[in-house]
Amino acid sequence: MKVLTNTLRNLYIDQYPINHLFSFDITPYLAVHQFEKGEFIFKERSHPEYLYYMVEGKAKLYVTHKNGKVSLIDFITAPIFMGEMELLDSERVSKGIQAVTKTICLAIPIQQFRKQLLTDVIFLRELCMLLSDKEMKVTAKYTQNQAYPLDNRLAAFILLSSDQDFYKEKHTEICEFLGVSYRHLLYTLAAFCEAGILVKQNRGYLIQNKDKLLALSEEVY
Repeated sequence: MKVLTNTLRNLYIDQYPINHLFSFDITPYLAVHQFEKGEFIFKERSHPEYLYYMVEGKAKLYVTHKNGKVSLIDFITAPIFMGEMELLDSERVSKGIQAVTKTICLAIPIQQFRKQLLTDVIFLRELCMLLSDKEMKVTAKYTQNQAYPLDNRLAAFILLSSDQDFYKEKHTEICEFLGVSYRHLLYTLAAFCEAGILVKQNRGYLIQNKDKLLALSEEVY
């Protein structure tokens, strides 16, 4: 993680103002943190030091079970708060959040501002809306898994999780996330390659025809 200072800090704070989310001027207290692809924003079972507001990039949220199995929960895209549940419950530990692309976050120190944030009516209203949106997203994901074929859901997922038109997520995690068999996933990926949508490479798949992926994903959205 890199802390951006001076000109770069001011550039991001000016470009992504968040004062409207609070009843007080938060700007002087904001730090700007940059995470590179693959870096952990929150490590599993940690107590986050910052409430983050992601303004650029995307990350994946996951959990490791007692048996060692890793489950992908969701992909997080800007703009969104991270660490809000740990802010509300100081004893709560974080799930893992790992940057999928270069990610920029506005950072608010939790210990310094916990009391002020938890008595801020404007911020709490925004937080309620955020949590409601997250719940609706979980419900939508479940219904999509029931209502749409894998072609459409996989196309949407590839667009969401790819970085610079390159997709390389683990097949086992994606099977669980999309609710499909390993064989079905491989069959669909192979069909995408035959259709000229993807090109298989050593580390993953290169998106060759983004328009076709977009057309397939539009069915889901």
